[in-house]
Amino acid sequence: MSKEKKLNMQLHSPMPTFDLAVITLGHGSGGLLTNKLLDTGVFDLLSNPILEERHDGAFLDLQGKTAFSTDSFLVSPIFFPGGNIGELAVNGTVNDLAMCGAVPKYLSLSFIIEEGLKMDEFWKILVAIKFSCEQAGVQVVTGDTKVVEKGKGDKIFINTTGIGAVHPKANIAANNIRAGDRIIISGQIAAHGMAIMSVREGLEFDSEIQSDTTSLNHTILDLIEKFGSDIHLLTDPTRGGVATVLKETAQSIHKGIAIFQKDIPIDDQVGSACELLGLDPLYVANEGLFVAFVAAEVAETVLFELQKDTNGLHARIMGTVTGAHPGQVYLESAIGGKRVVSMLPGEQLPRIC
Repeated sequence: MSKEKKLNMQLHSPMPTFDLAVITLGHGSGGLLTNKLLDTGVFDLLSNPILEERHDGAFLDLQGKTAFSTDSFLVSPIFFPGGNIGELAVNGTVNDLAMCGAVPKYLSLSFIIEEGLKMDEFWKILVAIKFSCEQAGVQVVTGDTKVVEKGKGDKIFINTTGIGAVHPKANIAANNIRAGDRIIISGQIAAHGMAIMSVREGLEFDSEIQSDTTSLNHTILDLIEKFGSDIHLLTDPTRGGVATVLKETAQSIHKGIAIFQKDIPIDDQVGSACELLGLDPLYVANEGLFVAFVAAEVAETVLFELQKDTNGLHARIMGTVTGAHPGQVYLESAIGGKRVVSMLPGEQLPRIC
């Protein structure tokens, strides 16, 4: 059964009866309304033994090297083709841990909710959080809820913090990168940003552009198990897109990066949407992709294995690390021209992750 069908089944499960149809300031008071909201929604839906302790923190058993990540999520609209802010929040932190070569285990979950958010919208967000946690194999073990006055938020903001044990075969660090390393992109770029922008701009295509938001930890850990330290660096091109993570990496390793336009996968409709809005897809956010820097001698095998995974069907080797032009990223166009890929100087897209 597909991800969409599973999520739709959960979204159509009966919503519990809440006292009020919208979130009020009273839901953030710490009193009766807060407890009813948490009891009926969060604790029932995300139930697990650690969360049921209802302590201000969580007691965790961890062994060995540990990865830790936190992120805050604000997106408009909060529901978009292919997902919502709840799914985005879980997947975002799970993927950050996976980029460290870690096995994500536990999350904290904090809401800042604007007064007036519809209760059924909050419920759908909670269901998406539960679904995403199940897909990724993580547990929410602690959290917090605050409510702000109408006009002082944007419906809902979510913070997730994650923790997990680093895989014993993982050795993920920028200083492992060598000249000659190949750069693999795990799928088609720019889908998330353009899914949101197409809704905002009212763009219509033959089929709906869907966000690529998903958890990547199982895919990543399978590659680490097979290739270990030959995977030198992993990074996810979220805000600022592929161009930004490549430029940041080139600067940090003092080496050059060459990428090839013909080898960068992009869906035709996503490409058309970018062109229509005057956006460079290299700078558009992604939420279900990763970039891997791998040893040249295993690159083709890594690509072969990745393409067998649902999350890597459209994976390509899109570039290489070079000793020339240190700190710079060059794009070779389909017709052989070259241009420098710079850091995004400002905000290309408003609030998409």
